[in-house]
Amino acid sequence: MFKQDSQRNLREELIAALIKGGIRSPRLETDIILKQAAPRYPQITQSEQEQVKAMLQRRLNHEPLDKIIGEREFYKSVFKVNQDVLTPRPDTEILVEEAIKLLEGREDVVVMDLGIGSGCILLSILKDCPDIKGIGVDISEKALKVAQENAQRLEVEKRCALKNCSWLQLEIEKESIDMIVTNPPYIASQEIETLDEEVKNYDPRVALDGGEDGYKSYKEIAQIAPNLLKRGGYILIEAGIRQAQKIGEIFEKEGLILEKTVKDLGGINRCVILKK
Repeated sequence: MFKQDSQRNLREELIAALIKGGIRSPRLETDIILKQAAPRYPQITQSEQEQVKAMLQRRLNHEPLDKIIGEREFYKSVFKVNQDVLTPRPDTEILVEEAIKLLEGREDVVVMDLGIGSGCILLSILKDCPDIKGIGVDISEKALKVAQENAQRLEVEKRCALKNCSWLQLEIEKESIDMIVTNPPYIASQEIETLDEEVKNYDPRVALDGGEDGYKSYKEIAQIAPNLLKRGGYILIEAGIRQAQKIGEIFEKEGLILEKTVKDLGGINRCVILKK
């Protein structure tokens, strides 16, 4: 190990490279890269310098930083992430917060997450609500492996059952679920190529593609949700931009009652809440 003398401008060089590469928050990302690759910076070894250089190049190729370091902060916890799962977004925390409000003080409750991915929604709820149980469903076996690791990280694995199937193949006792939470794919197929490189090239397509009109998954979930939910049960659904009203209509046609929609910090109607 050696002191940063000739290389003491490494941080500035990283910042400059990220700015030139069009990366937002270059200073923050530089500090994250250095913390990950060279935790004792400005003391740094040769191998750590090589690691910094490799991480920088991946970032300049627009690979998301969370996929590079393998972790992402969400709600109150840090989740493992990789290219098998959708990167958790801050907007989704709205859904978690609304679910926890509805679950406050309740026991012996079962919450089901349709399309669990990394587990950020369901596991955050279980972490905050120690008296409830969860079921996570995902068609991707690789995603479920990530969710399982995150359940262990958050120490909620004993209260979380995972099922590898599509939601239309789900075999669950009728009216056995108190709450459904879901952030399904909602990007219209033809729009995926217009997304940022960080999304279209590094998030799994199965977690993005909402079919021709973006509503394919919502329509499928609306077919099964009324049978799964107990009377008085809730479903909380994440919506894309300008989708909330249509989503409400899709589920109301299946007999559920629209309770409200909740805006995210950007003013977008992000969470649709319905009740049986």
